[in-house]
Amino acid sequence: MAWSEHVVVRDGVRLVCRDWGGPGQPVVLLHGLAGHAGEWDGLAWRLSSRYRVVAVDQRGHGAGERHPQDVSRAAYVADVIAVVEQLALPRPVLVGQSLGGHTAMLTAAAHPGLVHALVLIEAAPGGPNPNAPADIGGWLDSWPTPFPSREAAAAFLGGGQVGAGWAAGLEEREDGWWPRFDREVMVRSLAENARRSFWREWGQVACPTLAVLAQSSIIPAREVDEMLGQRPDTVSLSIPGTGHDLHLEQPEALHAALSRFLEVKHAGGV
Repeated sequence: MAWSEHVVVRDGVRLVCRDWGGPGQPVVLLHGLAGHAGEWDGLAWRLSSRYRVVAVDQRGHGAGERHPQDVSRAAYVADVIAVVEQLALPRPVLVGQSLGGHTAMLTAAAHPGLVHALVLIEAAPGGPNPNAPADIGGWLDSWPTPFPSREAAAAFLGGGQVGAGWAAGLEEREDGWWPRFDREVMVRSLAENARRSFWREWGQVACPTLAVLAQSSIIPAREVDEMLGQRPDTVSLSIPGTGHDLHLEQPEALHAALSRFLEVKHAGGV
């Protein structure tokens, strides 16, 4: 699997992108909180035969800027716009998992003329969720870092393809394997989601939208019903036997779902 690295800088913040190349419609892939661009390798490789695919290490994550001061939702959105503009990706499809899906949704809402289509993977408007920062902080505190090996990290982080995907985001130092993010940056990144909901922004999304759900209960059924009630033209589907990281568990099934969705949208001239 081959990709090239591009660096995008916005207001002094460094963002690193994996550009898989490929012909046709640009597709921008946005990972979730505490994730990294490499999570998308399996899906990106499959998509790149037909689409121009770019996966982003967002601010505070992976090879990007480790300690950005601004971790507001607006800053994440502005970063997406900077990637689209600096890499010349006209009217991309935005694909995001978890908080990356939330960022993709807010980008589509704020810039309706810029986004061709939106794909939310285990993501929803949500909020307010005052417990989210503490819950994430507690989860990150439970990581026994440094891990003695990448294999040990993969086992702790769920094993199988999920654990391997998370462990691929670690960096090796003299004393072991460490996350490529700062715990406090991750917690602060959820501050707005703790305070308010984003249903108004969901209602402002005008582009074709696909919601891909797992059987994780992370996104409550009532929230999905409300999403479809507000925007009944949204296409939704569930991939059986998957958890929140379904993009790691079932990249083949996700690729098939995305391909069907995008083919229909192109056929319809959207």
